[in-house]
Order: sequence, then C-alpha cells, then structure tokens
Amino acid sequence: MRQEIVVGSRGSKLAMIQARGVLAALQEAHPTLRFSLIQIVTQGDREPQVPLDRLEERGAFVKELEEALLDHRIDLAVHSLKDMPVDLPSGLCLAAVTARLDPRDALVALKGKLAELAPGATIGTGSLRRAMQLRNCRPDLKVEMIRGNADTRLKKVSSGVVDGVILAAAALSRLGREDTISEYLPIEQFLPAVGQGALGIEIRSGDRQSSELVSALNHEATWYAVIAERAFLRSLGGGCRAPIAALGTVSGRTIRLDGMVASGEGGAMLRSVAEGSVSDAERVGIRLAQKMLAMGASKIIAEVRAGEGR
Repeated sequence: MRQEIVVGSRGSKLAMIQARGVLAALQEAHPTLRFSLIQIVTQGDREPQVPLDRLEERGAFVKELEEALLDHRIDLAVHSLKDMPVDLPSGLCLAAVTARLDPRDALVALKGKLAELAPGATIGTGSLRRAMQLRNCRPDLKVEMIRGNADTRLKKVSSGVVDGVILAAAALSRLGREDTISEYLPIEQFLPAVGQGALGIEIRSGDRQSSELVSALNHEATWYAVIAERAFLRSLGGGCRAPIAALGTVSGRTIRLDGMVASGEGGAMLRSVAEGSVSDAERVGIRLAQKMLAMGASKIIAEVRAGEGR
C-alpha cells in the first residue's frame, strides 16, 4: 500500500485552489498518509490565445494529466468536471465528484444587470454555449470571444475593454471574487455546461487504494446529477463542439434533467426536460438526448460537425 499519494492538477490559480481543497480534505480524512501536489501544464494552458472551440477536440485541459496518471507519475487528477470529456481513456475512470457549488453563470459588468446594459454593449466570453444563450435573450448586444483566466477577464471589464464578461459563479466563488458579480444569470436563460460547479477526481481503473481514499469526497446528489448530464452529452455525440448544456437537479430520489442544444451560427435553440429515479440517472440522460434528437438536435449537430470539417 502506498504511503504517499500524488495529486495532479493544472497550474492555473483556480485549478490549484481546487486541488489544494481536495488535498486538504483527503489529508483530513486520512491523517496517516502523505499527500503531495504537482502541477502539470496542459494544451489549453500552453495556447491561451487559441479560442476554446479551436483547441484540440478531446480534453485540451486534461490530456496531459491523464497521461501522467497512466504513467504512474500521479495517483489522482483533480479536474473542473466541465473540462472532462465524457469518454475517458482506457485504463482511467471518474472515481468521485465533489459537492457542486452554484452551477449558474454570472455576469460581471460595470453598469448593472444584463437587462440594464445599453444596446450595443460588448460582453466577453470564451464559451459558444454562453454566447448563443446571450444572443438569444439580448440579440442587441455584441459578443466578443475571449480567452484567459478569470483575473484576466475581470481586468478586461475594469479597464473598459469590454462592458462585461460572463463567468461561472462557482469559479468566482472559489477565487474569492463574488464581490465582482453584478448578476447571477437565471437557469431559464443560461443553462450551464455539463458538470459546471463540480470537481471530478480521476484515477486509474482498478486502483483500489485510490478509489477507497476518494470515496469519502464523493457527493451523492452531485454524482447522480453529473452522471445524467454526461450521459446526455455522450448520447448527443459529446465530442462535437455544438453549444450543449445540461443541469441535473436531485430532489429526494428523483432527478430532473434540463438540456439545451443550440446552433453554433446563432440559429435554432432547443430545450427540453426529462425526469426519473436517481438509480436510473444515466438512462434519464440518454432519454433526454433521444428526445432532443427527435426534436431536431441531430440536424444542428450535423451542421456544426460539417463546419468543423471545413
């Protein structure tokens, strides 16, 4: 049995805050073991100027961490769950999911809430999902696709480069920057990314020790929610860059899953809902995907895929 467990993380400020939180929780739960943390640079970190939808399709923020797992350089990898592809490499598995923080998107702007922004105001985001939902509710605003960490994006607002930015509320909370939030955007208009607000802990398949160590960190309601969300994304063809969103909400033993698919060109936007037992969470996600494919999501996704090939 290993006496030292090595945890791997991206090196960004937010990623390290997240990983240190996981490491501290593990150390508290297992005081006789030693835990260490190492930083690993990913493709997404090396290419900060490349738009997110132009990065390598699979796992731009996780691939190098997964390679370190497979090479036994680390024992656990801590990810923002929304960065994790739905299909993991052979030999790896998602072992635990932390309790989800606020899953909503948040607006940071100098001049009030979204409804109060003047026509033509510029909003920055690195997410096509956010861009499409923003255009759906405020088509009079300009959307500027931007990259960079949260601090970089916040500076774009304070310096007047853009009138506002949309970020994950959970990220701002973990960074201690909730004071910058102008408005928490309603789920009814801004459905979040799959897994948003939760952390995923990835290990080698069959690593019983690591599995047992992280089991204490797994949050049951969040686990069921993200199982449904990820099944929805996978069943739609999760590698596609079409703006896809989903949020699972658990109440007792019932899960409700809201899903959205939008055209990358700002056209059609489809939304629907499925419900079922938490014990059938994956099936709930599959059922919602089938429902939305029948509504026309397949055409939207095919159009996005055709655009990727051009």
